[in-house]
Amino acid sequence: MAASSRSASEQQFSGVPPLGETRFVPDEIVLQIPARVSRAEVEAIARRLGVEILSAEPIALTNRVVYRFRMGAGQDIRALILTLEQNRIVSSAQPNYTFGLARGPARDIGRQFAQLAPDATPDAAAPPVTPPTPGADELEPAAAGANDLASDLAARTTLPAGDPAQYVIQKLQLGTVHQRVRGANVTVAVIDSEIDARHPDLQGVIIDRFDATGDAPRPHTHGTGMAGAIASRFRLLGVAPGARLLAVRAFSEKAPSAEATTTQVLKGLDWVMARRPRIINMSFAGPRDLMTERILDEAYRQGIVLIAAAGNAGAKSPPLFPAADPNVIAVSATDNDDRPFAQANRGKHIAVAAPGVDVLVPSPNGAYQLTTGTSVAAAHVSGVVALLLEARPNLTPADIRAILTRTAKPLGPGKDLQTGAGLVDPIRSLAGIAPATASPVAPAAPPPRPGVVPAQPLR
Repeated sequence: MAASSRSASEQQFSGVPPLGETRFVPDEIVLQIPARVSRAEVEAIARRLGVEILSAEPIALTNRVVYRFRMGAGQDIRALILTLEQNRIVSSAQPNYTFGLARGPARDIGRQFAQLAPDATPDAAAPPVTPPTPGADELEPAAAGANDLASDLAARTTLPAGDPAQYVIQKLQLGTVHQRVRGANVTVAVIDSEIDARHPDLQGVIIDRFDATGDAPRPHTHGTGMAGAIASRFRLLGVAPGARLLAVRAFSEKAPSAEATTTQVLKGLDWVMARRPRIINMSFAGPRDLMTERILDEAYRQGIVLIAAAGNAGAKSPPLFPAADPNVIAVSATDNDDRPFAQANRGKHIAVAAPGVDVLVPSPNGAYQLTTGTSVAAAHVSGVVALLLEARPNLTPADIRAILTRTAKPLGPGKDLQTGAGLVDPIRSLAGIAPATASPVAPAAPPPRPGVVPAQPLR
């Protein structure tokens, strides 16, 4: 097989993990192999190396198959990856990295609350919310047409006022913003844990969904909260209540802390890319993953805006990915007083900040929660981008980044390592996209990316 089956990046960089990197499944390796290679040829490689094939997933975007190998006892993952990279049948090989959801503390406050301040306790005497009666399209998100769902909200003359505890509404001046745009007809892919599509605030919002885990689904607080921060529209008010969501379950809820692997994220991204959303929200963080990075690079080139949480590992943490990818808009978090979230990651890659401390969002089974972290801040920025794309659909990812950073409210002198250009400002952002200044849709050249481990020469 010719070496041309490998991309320039794959020929240049090795998938061997850096020394000291342990955030991966200890006994697994992920390979990408061209789809034209037969299963028998791959099985022959596995037998020769003493590994077991666990799964094979086609990736339509690259016309390849992602194989997951289990290593034999005593095998060294770095040595085995180097061996596989010498085989011309293999396009790339690397560990099966693990990612965590970028959330801080959260607390469920049930179904009943009234004027709940961020530091208050639930009001047990508050009257319960009566959810709307779900129709068939609300119980089965993919059953209704995407345009019908988006038009339904876009045609409304009024939106819910939101709850008094939602300081985000005043902070981002959503009442004023929604008089002009609501994110109508803008599709946002949310790669996360399972979203409770039956929640009153999310009924009719999700237009399609995909499960990359293979586990029994269970609505999860994180995915449900992120979807609500973007598009709530019943009791709470999301940043972009007219947006339509693609729900991608890449994080399994089996473990106490939901996790995703490289293979699950790749499957989710491949499914998403076939549906061409305008935005991909990634409220998770982990190690640098070259396979994921290459798909994100293609998404950027196709004009998809990529947004990720900076992470909550604190000031001493190295940059976390995908936020640290130069194609991705990295988001940090602030509180109601515009103070940076102390546990948020720092770095020159941080683009902007958004409200992310004690944010009121939906929780599974019709409940609500106060959540904190860069996760929900990233979801808020995804909502702001949906507003911008409704106003000017031809904005490119580079346009969006420039607008957000140029119009953000500075929270310190110059660009800050914790909050980037400052607090995102929808009003100023919208004012900065007059028709005369908008760029035509075109694949944007990606920013320069830092080097990684050089690949071994092909033989």
